[in-house]
Amino acid sequence: MKKRLEVVGPMRYVYPFTAIIGQEKMKLALILNAINPRLGGVLVRGEKGTAKSTAVRALAALLPEIEVVAGCPCNCDPRDAARLCPFCRERLAAGEELVSVTTRVPVVDLPVSATEDRVVGSLDFEYAIRHGRRRFEPGILARANRGIIYVDEVNLLDDHLVDALLDAAASGVNVVEREGITFAHPAAFILVGTMNPEEGELRPQLLDRFGLCVPVEGVDDPAARVAIARRREAFDNDPLEFLAAFAPREAGLREEIVRARALLFHVEVPAAAVRRAADLAAEALAAGHRAEIVLAQAARTLAAWERRETATPEDVERVAELVLYHRRREAPPPPPEQPEEQEPQEPPEPPEEEEQPDEPPHTQPNDQGEESSGDIAAGGYDQPNSNSSPECGAPAVVAETVFAVGEPFRVKRIEYERDRVLRKGSGRRSRTRTPTKAGRYVRATLRRERNDLAFDATLRAAAPFQKRRARDGVAMAVESQDIREKVREKRIGNFLLFVVDASGSMGAQQRMVAAKSAVLSLLLDAYQKRDRVGMVAFKGDRAEVLLPPTNSVELAEKRLAELPTGGRTPLAAGLLKAYEVARAHLFKDPNLSPLLIVISDGRGNVGLGGGNPREDLRRVTALVHEEARIKTLMVDVEKDGFLSFGLARELAAVLEAEYYKIEDLKADALVEAVRALQDRR
Repeated sequence: MKKRLEVVGPMRYVYPFTAIIGQEKMKLALILNAINPRLGGVLVRGEKGTAKSTAVRALAALLPEIEVVAGCPCNCDPRDAARLCPFCRERLAAGEELVSVTTRVPVVDLPVSATEDRVVGSLDFEYAIRHGRRRFEPGILARANRGIIYVDEVNLLDDHLVDALLDAAASGVNVVEREGITFAHPAAFILVGTMNPEEGELRPQLLDRFGLCVPVEGVDDPAARVAIARRREAFDNDPLEFLAAFAPREAGLREEIVRARALLFHVEVPAAAVRRAADLAAEALAAGHRAEIVLAQAARTLAAWERRETATPEDVERVAELVLYHRRREAPPPPPEQPEEQEPQEPPEPPEEEEQPDEPPHTQPNDQGEESSGDIAAGGYDQPNSNSSPECGAPAVVAETVFAVGEPFRVKRIEYERDRVLRKGSGRRSRTRTPTKAGRYVRATLRRERNDLAFDATLRAAAPFQKRRARDGVAMAVESQDIREKVREKRIGNFLLFVVDASGSMGAQQRMVAAKSAVLSLLLDAYQKRDRVGMVAFKGDRAEVLLPPTNSVELAEKRLAELPTGGRTPLAAGLLKAYEVARAHLFKDPNLSPLLIVISDGRGNVGLGGGNPREDLRRVTALVHEEARIKTLMVDVEKDGFLSFGLARELAAVLEAEYYKIEDLKADALVEAVRALQDRR
């Protein structure tokens, strides 16, 4: 017969769940998961200081205590023999009696800096060295079994850790196959994640794995804000008296949760409720079928919470906001309407013929968006270097237009191809090998450079030679040639430098609106991935750094909105300025290879300091091409037509840059172009 012991430990005062003012949706989502952990957890989206972490810890303190096997690292239930961990089964097989103890529901904070081996578990190296046998050392998922895992800023967690968390949360089992070990233990926990959307989104396939999602905001009512401040002050001044005041409410809520748990599996979900769940999921354009499954489970849980044995379509509608908030998708835009065909009109009568000169007049290119002929047809770089009036010789006033910034769009993931270069830094975009002990352990190597010992690989290398070595009282003798070091990977940011043509030709056919939209979209994505971003604009007779290397989206959007369009095209000056910015960045941070994204039609008609535009452009492109660490992508804004000269394509060929037309600038095509270029590295 199992014994019962009471655990007595230091008291930690936790703010009562029933004392939280407002945030009713968040509290309901947490309670539903406490009743039915199969819902898949809660994702709380919103600003800081809205009682997110307070509510999670208060819920854990509110839940009834649980019985666990004494000494079990997985908090196994002694009354559930089918879900015992391998450690408990091994003890039973050895004839040991499992002693049960009562403890609080565990709440485990998962830091963003956690490593994979600490989350899922790894080889117990101390045991292996002492006894010469392998044994599994449980991680955070084991400690959180039958409890709660709280991840603050879950969107900043590495994707492979989020995968492991959500897989375990969905199946209730953590399966580990690494370092020569295969181990499976129960991992039934409530996953609560919080995130600030401004810091970046979770991948859609990971976002969908959270059962419920709740947007939270601060309380606006002044009276409620005063009540919140007074309650918090009272709790801080005398927590025991405050807890005693709310003890009856806490006890009542605890009893309601216990009662709802017992009723849950007796609640029926009729066909009408399931059909309503399917209809709502279809209306939300939710991908897959997880939405309607979670809707039915949430409706069942809500009915149990309200002491009913049948879930109704109304229950489905009440929980729909929690289930569909993060799964709702926008409908695709309708196809553009085709213009109606118009009947051809009779051409006007030709005017009376006038005497024409023997030679046609010389024409200059029009930088306000109209195609032109003349010297540009011979190359496009030999036009005069001044904006002059043929009548009086005085400088002409160039009209400038400020185009609006188009709507940003969601971009796809952009990653640099992994190589053998060791890089430092931080970020969230590209995987790279790191020379430090930070990062994910991916494999072992014989090279000994960082004193980062790979215990598992070292032990495996030494194992075949143990019979021939003198162990002198140790389980395993390790020699110098057995030593292996860890090869680690981590994510770092990148440096994207936009080189934007702001001359008059960009005003034609809304080219500048599309260009600004794409630049802003990539800026937003770069901010979320912790990239460094810069921008150089060129027009008239010079180029300027519009945005120094930064990650400030607000500043970038402001500069984009204020960027005027007009004047001639100093392409050589723009590329030279971008080259100087990129080189300066390489001196400061050689770990990041700059990527120049040039958006232009390639019609450079202004030289450097009055020089020949063609020769100046040739010298600058040679400079950029010689710096192997600088990569280039060319986006051609010139429209296909009778007067298309293909100068941007020629420039891309000289730079050995990826080349794309302006038509590919919208949607995700530019981002795909960036990815294609980076995958060649």
